Amino acid sequence: MRFSDLISLIIDNLGRRKGRVLLTAIGVVIGTAAVVTLVSLGAGLQKSATSNLWGINDLSSIQVSPGYPKYEPGMSFNEADIKKITPAVIEQFKGMKGVKQVIIKDNIRGGSLLKYGKMEGWGNFNSVSVPDIKDLGIEAAQGVTVVEKGQVILGSQYKNNFYDPNQKPGKEPEQLPDLFGKTIDVQFIKWDNEGNQTIRRAKLEVVGILKESRSEHDWSMYINNDEMLKVNEWIAGKRIDFSKEGYNNVVVQAISPDVVVELAKQITELGFQAYTPQEAVEGINSFFAIMQIVFGGVGAIALLVAAIGIANTMTMAILERTREIGIMKAIGATNNNILAIFLGEAAGIGFLGGIGGVLLGWAICAVVNALGSSLLASGGGGGAGTQLNAIIPLWLPIFSVAFATVVGLISGLFPSLNAATMVPVDALKYE
Repeated sequence: MRFSDLISLIIDNLGRRKGRVLLTAIGVVIGTAAVVTLVSLGAGLQKSATSNLWGINDLSSIQVSPGYPKYEPGMSFNEADIKKITPAVIEQFKGMKGVKQVIIKDNIRGGSLLKYGKMEGWGNFNSVSVPDIKDLGIEAAQGVTVVEKGQVILGSQYKNNFYDPNQKPGKEPEQLPDLFGKTIDVQFIKWDNEGNQTIRRAKLEVVGILKESRSEHDWSMYINNDEMLKVNEWIAGKRIDFSKEGYNNVVVQAISPDVVVELAKQITELGFQAYTPQEAVEGINSFFAIMQIVFGGVGAIALLVAAIGIANTMTMAILERTREIGIMKAIGATNNNILAIFLGEAAGIGFLGGIGGVLLGWAICAVVNALGSSLLASGGGGGAGTQLNAIIPLWLPIFSVAFATVVGLISGLFPSLNAATMVPVDALKYE
């Protein structure tokens, strides 16, 4: 029997029992739709969770800080016990496989006071060892991300750093203007052992305002790295020897997020503290992967029930067509031909149910997304982190149809074997 003849015969046989085939396929439709809907909801929740993680803007970066001995009650340690990040250690980091670059971060080691007009504020001053702070994964909303001497780049929340110290009760607070392109007065402050303070004044031109990243960068102010070193040496009252004192923090950037976790593990084994957002993302992805499997399993239960229905339908069909099977065998049909026909019919029911289930699942997901968007627009969503959204991965419809077809095939296996092994004479005598 040619394959085209087999397909034609299967289609004709299914068409002869449209009502029974439709009722049997509905069970597969419901099971497949349940799988598609539940797995899509899991995928949507996963994307919502990972995209709204606070402060994650570069999954290829590792924050590295000095290593301290594990604390135990009653123990004490001195400076020699601290694992410092020296220039030699930085070269060791750069030599690790998968490292793209190492960025040294520094911060002011004293106090600071900002002034603009009547407004005063505080400054979380930082600097990096690369010319462009864009290498940290942040972008500018205004201006540039390259800072020279006498310049400063402000985080997006800089206006919340300022206040009017002479604000009168009951009076509307004065609003700080846009500082881009303006010059602000800065007082760097150091204290001696007796608590006396010394001030070093500077004027800094604002050459950039960063985009909001919902991270520490929003509250930071970046100045030139050489300028930061001079201020810190003034505060310390001596030349800073990083080969002895080490750096407070460095950023190790990997060539790809895929190698970040392994790099962080290697750095930790060297005795340093290493943190990467990728670890949190992988943990969340693992949780939602398990959730999707559980959701898919719940939907698969409905497919199991549908499989029983397919087996019942095929059993009844074989009983009704026993004489037909006998005739086909009498005119030369082999056991394999009979087996292929009935297995094809069972798989066909599963295939049709899978197609219908995917379409129904897509429609349900569309309704869920519409309701989620409506709730969010009306203020009932509670924020981006609680947005209800269903995402259908590209592989899911293909997998669902294939799985439903396999379920139909397996369900029809036993009845089809019974049909294939019938004795032609007994089949012809069957009433």
